Amino acid sequence: MSDEGRGPASGTDETLAADYAPLAAELAARDAVGFVAVGDRFDDDLRWLTRFSGPDRDYAFVATPASHSDAGGDRSGDGDDPDNADADATGVHTALCAPALFDEQARREFPGDAVRVDDQGDPAGVRAAAALADRDAESGTVLVPRGIPHDAVVYLERAGYDVASTDAVERARETKTDAEIDRLRRVQRAAIRGIARAEAVLAEATVDPGADDGAGAVRWNGGVLSTERLRRQVNEVLAAHGVRDAGNTVIGAGATAADLHYTGTDVIRPGETVLLDVSPRGPDGYYGDVTRTFAVDPDGGWERRAYLAVEAAREAALEAVAAGVPASTVHEEAAAELAAHGFRVDSSEVGFTHSTGHGVGVSLHEGPSLGDDDKLESGNVVTIEPGVYDPEEGGVRLEDLIVVSDDGFEFLGEYPFSLAPRVREESG
Repeated sequence: MSDEGRGPASGTDETLAADYAPLAAELAARDAVGFVAVGDRFDDDLRWLTRFSGPDRDYAFVATPASHSDAGGDRSGDGDDPDNADADATGVHTALCAPALFDEQARREFPGDAVRVDDQGDPAGVRAAAALADRDAESGTVLVPRGIPHDAVVYLERAGYDVASTDAVERARETKTDAEIDRLRRVQRAAIRGIARAEAVLAEATVDPGADDGAGAVRWNGGVLSTERLRRQVNEVLAAHGVRDAGNTVIGAGATAADLHYTGTDVIRPGETVLLDVSPRGPDGYYGDVTRTFAVDPDGGWERRAYLAVEAAREAALEAVAAGVPASTVHEEAAAELAAHGFRVDSSEVGFTHSTGHGVGVSLHEGPSLGDDDKLESGNVVTIEPGVYDPEEGGVRLEDLIVVSDDGFEFLGEYPFSLAPRVREESG
């Protein structure tokens, strides 16, 4: 079982492949003899390239132009590469240099052409160099991701290669296939169920105005409700739906709701904003990301004004989304709406303090960023998450996950809005 677990969110009828065409184009453009990535299951680039979910020690991915000979290992281990025709069609031949004892898993999960199993315990960089040489790529430029381990670069250079970095994989990951969108949608639905559970708990809660020397507290199920108790309720739902919280269930209340990544324990008090940002990871490594903000017994002050402003900013941002639109335009529309409501923007502490959104895939935060000037493309999956924060008042953020299309966007999951928590009928 992979570190993300198994469950209902993992089922699909569509094969989760990897698009190696951008690598083929980069190799040709840079006149390179190969591309090498080295890492373990926690390396998101490598996870995307190989679809291999283990182990927690280094292995390698190697891509070479399909025109090179194929003398390397293969899926069957018999020296014949049954997938070389596919390699020619895509313009690149791909190999996974898997550790010993992981050969069956590698052949099952890797969508590329060849699996080479290490029986000698050689470092991943050494195995990658051998894979290049076996493809008649014995010298020349090898492209690598910017985050490749230093020792892997040393081994490649010792083998006689010139090493140069590329961001081709990062760029390729920004545009999602239908199968990837299916994974993201499934995880997002689980995340939304977590939000639904949190709202139900808050709706069931009662107010104890005399608790904590008159400061008041929210009580639920026989005790004071804290952010940690609420987080446990959310995470139980995530686990029941086949995804894991990955330490990403952010819940803040009052002042800690202004902390963008609060995962500590705080007492939930009446009238304060309770910000819930739920970002689980699914069995194939893809994330969901959804945020809602509630307040138990709100008094209609700052929290109400902030909530209405963020709702308006969210609508303004969504209206700007479409393929061909500069990503920064989406952010600018949200920021302008918040400014019109009297909130500071582009501030480091108070007001709107972050970009309107970011890409989501096998990394929780990946390209494109809605703060950049690059144009959105059909197939980009991004968050829309305007928010305003004030450590003396609290924080409000509303976030949804969408896929960009030529004429707009599609939600990968929807959940209603309400500052005051409500009891809702369970759906889906």
